[in-house]
Amino acid sequence: MIEASIQKAFDDHSQAVGFLQDSVELLEEMAGLLIESLRAGGKILVFGNGGSAADAQHIAGELLGRFRRERPAFGALALSTDTSTITAIANDYSFDQIFARQVQGLIRPGDVAWALTTSGNSPNVLLALQAARKLGAKTIAFSGGDGGKVAQLADSCLVIPANHTARIQEAHQLAYHILCDLIESALADHRRTAPNE
Repeated sequence: MIEASIQKAFDDHSQAVGFLQDSVELLEEMAGLLIESLRAGGKILVFGNGGSAADAQHIAGELLGRFRRERPAFGALALSTDTSTITAIANDYSFDQIFARQVQGLIRPGDVAWALTTSGNSPNVLLALQAARKLGAKTIAFSGGDGGKVAQLADSCLVIPANHTARIQEAHQLAYHILCDLIESALADHRRTAPNE
């Protein structure tokens, strides 16, 4: 019974990750948006809830620090890390506004808002994308299932058509590691490969 559950997890993971093989052109498009913004001095605002909030922090860390190469820091900020700001906005406005309010204060034309939501329907994520578009920023999103409402709001949206949150997040992680690698390949001043963590 336990062995069967483990094997099913492996199989479901392989299927979810396999969807990315049909998304090469989309990943190239997303990388192009991110590279264009960073090359012009823009920044990337990344946000999501729960596990996607952790992924947003992971992405920002890879861009500000490094992924594989020694190079200058890239401007990236996860909007889920400042608990004082998040709780103040949630208390004074609503939880649905925790990302949109930060976007309104931080984003500029030429920046990119990067949303992560496995359901595609998180209200606070949708409102943040709407705010970013209104302010002239580009928007990309990672979603799951049928894509949800976020697929209609983002300039570019990667949808992993799976129903298990963990498997969607695992595919998202591979996708954003690919994007980090493409960004570094395009923008790194030094090509020396750094040791992985």
